[in-house]
Amino acid sequence: MKAISTIFAIAMLAFFLSTPTYATDTKEKMEATKHVEEAIKHGKMGHAKDLSEHAKVSLEHAKAAKQLGADAHMDMAIDHLEQAIKHADMGHADVGTKHAEEALSHMHESGVREMH
Repeated sequence: MKAISTIFAIAMLAFFLSTPTYATDTKEKMEATKHVEEAIKHGKMGHAKDLSEHAKVSLEHAKAAKQLGADAHMDMAIDHLEQAIKHADMGHADVGTKHAEEALSHMHESGVREMH
């Protein structure tokens, strides 16, 4: 009985020690998602400058989520955000918006990579 209690205690400790990383990753992902949604909204209105600004903030949060354990979908989101910024800075709101939409799609697909 004592062995079962010890195993259970160790399992619970491991679970709670791994939870903060997931919660922090999720917070960063939520911020990245919020800003890319704003970028898309502005891009659809033809506001390339606002598209770029929100995409840059989204990119910062996406990179932070990646550092905290997000999977390969976040890598793809980061790539599309960089393209969205590049095109928005050239005044191409339509192309930038398409990349921002792709970034959002990958963010929705993103989870936490498995640690081995």
